[in-house]
Amino acid sequence: MSLDNGVEITWLGHAAFRIKSPNGTIILTDPFHADNPATPESEKTQSRADLILPSHGHGDNFADTLDIARRTGATVACIFEIAQFLGRKGLEKVVGMNIGGTVDFEGIAVTMTKAWHSSSIVDGDSVLPGGTACGFVIRLENGFTIYFSGDTDVFLDMQLIAKLFKPDLAILSIGDHFTMGPKGAAEAIRLLGVRQVIPMHYGTFPILTGTPEALRNEARDIPDLVIHDLKPGKTLR
Repeated sequence: MSLDNGVEITWLGHAAFRIKSPNGTIILTDPFHADNPATPESEKTQSRADLILPSHGHGDNFADTLDIARRTGATVACIFEIAQFLGRKGLEKVVGMNIGGTVDFEGIAVTMTKAWHSSSIVDGDSVLPGGTACGFVIRLENGFTIYFSGDTDVFLDMQLIAKLFKPDLAILSIGDHFTMGPKGAAEAIRLLGVRQVIPMHYGTFPILTGTPEALRNEARDIPDLVIHDLKPGKTLR
């Protein structure tokens, strides 16, 4: 499985990915490693990160953000309300943004997109507002563009993501129950016009019943579609 452009994408389980850009920048999405039953033991602790992109405040997408950012000195780019929370925790390298906004990080353009989902942050015994859930379009230094859906249902504005950003690859939730399932994800592929897809947010817990096989079946009408069925800890290079 090769992208042939210097990009490496490692699935760490659930919605957690490590993306290595052509220039060597390490991007982490939805850090949930230490208590993630799908994360291999060798990946429980991330020793390096340059940019962290949490899509919202739920524990299975946000739990290790603060710890990793403190240890590695990574910048966190996230919805404004989560940025405020992290700032109150003493984190300085935080970029608060909002839906539709784009930030540049060492030649990598990150645009925040909407997602149909909720968001909150558990802080001790308190549950705090977590702003709006989101997804990200990540345009790497060589132009290769990844759409990371976050936790969401399919929505018609994915057509606008296709028109504005022309993603080369989509990382899509398929687990059902808390996000879209395979049928919804197949429709997302049609709206986005992508032909390279990595499924995520499935199999971590029994309630997440969607599978790559079910996605293939729902998307069997889409020509030239490649669904990269990664296993946790494995890398698409």
